Amino acid sequence: MDVVILLGFAAAIIIGVSLGLIGGGGSILTVPVLVYILGVDPVLATAYSLFVVGTTSLVGAANYMKQGLVDYRTALVFAIPSFTAVFLTRKFLVPWLPDPLWTVGDVVLTKNIGIMVFFALIMLAASFSMIRNKKCVDCDENAEVKFNIPMIALEGSVVGLVTGIVGAGGGFLIIPALVLLAKLPMKLAVGTSLLIIAAKSLIGFLGDVSNQPIDWQMLLIFTGLSVVGIFIGSALSKKINEKALKTGFGWFVLLMGIYIITKELMNV
Repeated sequence: MDVVILLGFAAAIIIGVSLGLIGGGGSILTVPVLVYILGVDPVLATAYSLFVVGTTSLVGAANYMKQGLVDYRTALVFAIPSFTAVFLTRKFLVPWLPDPLWTVGDVVLTKNIGIMVFFALIMLAASFSMIRNKKCVDCDENAEVKFNIPMIALEGSVVGLVTGIVGAGGGFLIIPALVLLAKLPMKLAVGTSLLIIAAKSLIGFLGDVSNQPIDWQMLLIFTGLSVVGIFIGSALSKKINEKALKTGFGWFVLLMGIYIITKELMNV
């Protein structure tokens, strides 16, 4: 097997490990690994990422469900607009985007470059969230769940749109929304978020099945290795300081986001 392919599959395990360690963040690495290591087209990579993220998140959500750490009512309120947005984005918006996106003189912004730059901006937002790593002072584990239904639904739509475009799970957007708008305790928010991510990512992927040439063998191997990584990460999480790990990972994502923006804009 080619060394580059082996490196890509090794990265799949690392993605799963990061998800198992900190409950998120790993999905933000999936598209760069697929594009820059395995040479997958950026648009197709976002589709693959939805499947990988959806499947691995489902495995993680199952563990939280066993512990009773999923709020199904909140998940439903958030998920319906999110599901709708991600499916419509993958089915209609992404194929509709022109290529090139725009041309000004000799400067041409292609669809692939535009998607990667937008993805990198999402990475920067995610990195700041992880680096700040602020502890929620209002997160009482025994607090009553309260709903701001319009805001939760709006947030669901926005996250669905972002997920559909860049192929990332959006946990860094969902968890704060569940904590602040639904007043969920942190552990309950993480479990609920994983269930939402799993469902909307897999539903979004369905919007790609008829639009994209799926290499099922490669995709299933990559996803399987990521799932293995989740179990490794979950075991390691008991021995590693979560706060320090999340901060360090945030800096890594920040540097990668800057690298992607620099690299892609040099091609404009």
